[in-house]
Amino acid sequence: MKRTPITLADGRELIYFDENDDAVRQTVDRRELPPPPAASQLRYDPLTDEWVAVAAHRQTRTFLPPANECPLDPSTDAFQTEIPGDYDVVVFENRFPSFSARTVDSPGDSVTDLVPIKPGFGRCEVVCFTSDHNTAFTALPPSRVRLIVDAWADRTAELSAVPGIEQVFCFENRGVEIGVTLHHPHGQIYAYPFLPPKTVAMQAAARKHFDATGRNLYADVLAAEITAGDRVVASNEFWTAYVPAAARWPFEVHLAPHRQIADIPALTSDERDAFATIYLEILKRFDGLFDGPMPYISAWHQAPVNDGRELGYLHLQLFSIRRAPGKLKYLAGSESAMGVFINDVTPEQAATMLRDVRL
Repeated sequence: MKRTPITLADGRELIYFDENDDAVRQTVDRRELPPPPAASQLRYDPLTDEWVAVAAHRQTRTFLPPANECPLDPSTDAFQTEIPGDYDVVVFENRFPSFSARTVDSPGDSVTDLVPIKPGFGRCEVVCFTSDHNTAFTALPPSRVRLIVDAWADRTAELSAVPGIEQVFCFENRGVEIGVTLHHPHGQIYAYPFLPPKTVAMQAAARKHFDATGRNLYADVLAAEITAGDRVVASNEFWTAYVPAAARWPFEVHLAPHRQIADIPALTSDERDAFATIYLEILKRFDGLFDGPMPYISAWHQAPVNDGRELGYLHLQLFSIRRAPGKLKYLAGSESAMGVFINDVTPEQAATMLRDVRL
């Protein structure tokens, strides 16, 4: 892998990741851009003990532009984009970030006595998986997926070293049904200044299990799923993909390494190669369920940067809101208001359907 950082016209960082060491990335960003926006504002919700980001500048972000005006394509003489030249994989600071190091002082210390506010410190990055606008992650060769894993590892390690960052979250949203605003194959990386609610809950459950048994909770869950077997979708020497026994989503798969590690940088070269092949298989099984592109969210769960790393267990969660041809799973009253999920597909049925897809 060759890594080449450059600076965009407005001062944001962009990093090229290339499969070949002889790649040359010297094209200059010729655009005239305004300065990047300041960070969002964080407001504390005392009723749930959670932080909420308010990022009003994101209302102006690019929304479903025509293909010839995609900001993630390589720049041409006719249209200048976020990426000055051709690329394999590229990572850059989001132009419309939810979190940023470019913070400004808040207008006050609080909204009320119970709702403190502070700058939304952190970082948001865009990861472009390929320069080809008209493809998808599913169609990438294993070598390119391996390069993407290396880029995730690079960014996780660098962002984890930033003082004040508590967790690094790599993810991909796919499909307008999910809320994607750009069709170009891409993902994102968020560096949070706090632990997200999902991580807080998982850490609490892992601590409770460890205190009672002396063992890692996710390792025990993975071992139980492998032993049961009926929800396992695919496996190889280093990874197992399974539908969780208490899956919340109609089609949900966890992809976990066979050894406990905290984050993506800890993956060995062999584990990264093996991930590329099994992940592509699972994505193709998703697309094969209903004979068309499956909308999905792909989310890496990494250990916190600081406290509780020994409780973490790296795994990827892949799920879709599509429950049947032409039907979506909406997060309505019970899910959105109360956080109680009601799944329309049994996990065992979902695993069987995924295994039965012909590749």
